[in-house]
Amino acid sequence: MRRLVAVLLVSMLALSVSAAGQSGENQWMEEDELEGTGIGWVLFYNPWIPKEEIEFDSRSDFSVAVLVDEDSNITSIEWITQVCINTGVCFPPETNEMIFYEDSNNSNPGFEEYDSLVDVDDDASYINWRFVLHHENGSESIVPEQGFGWKVWSNCWWDNGTWGGSSTHCQEEDDGGFLPGFAAPAAAAGLAMAALMARRD
Repeated sequence: MRRLVAVLLVSMLALSVSAAGQSGENQWMEEDELEGTGIGWVLFYNPWIPKEEIEFDSRSDFSVAVLVDEDSNITSIEWITQVCINTGVCFPPETNEMIFYEDSNNSNPGFEEYDSLVDVDDDASYINWRFVLHHENGSESIVPEQGFGWKVWSNCWWDNGTWGGSSTHCQEEDDGGFLPGFAAPAAAAGLAMAALMARRD
């Protein structure tokens, strides 16, 4: 029985390292999911690049623009970001006030634009985000209501024992062949506990 418990414990530790989702797979809310929120587009880099091909350089700032319907009652937007790094650690979410962009050329007719950027850790593997929309009547709405609606991977990341991205700059900084971060200590601790429990049998 104790051996079974030990095996389950090690399995759970392994799952806690790899259960964060598919490595390197960008995620974001589609147009139909944004319907009724007042948000028309969320832009970063070239919006016409297929989402699975988009990545950001973890050595520079990451910027986002939000286009909201001109006739919406949105007065301001907060951009809630969370950066996760190659050690497997995710930093606490941060709130960033988006700036209203005065578009004198009216390049996006029917929409108003809000912009913001964040300083991303050099060792970032990906960034998650969501928005808090403030309305004229003083109310606010969160998009999405639960969790993060967007996730974009960097151009150099480590996850689930795999390197990925179009750049190798983070591999050169952390090239040792060992699992970075807390994953290796957690796995080692699990194996040690399994060994101790097996000995007691």
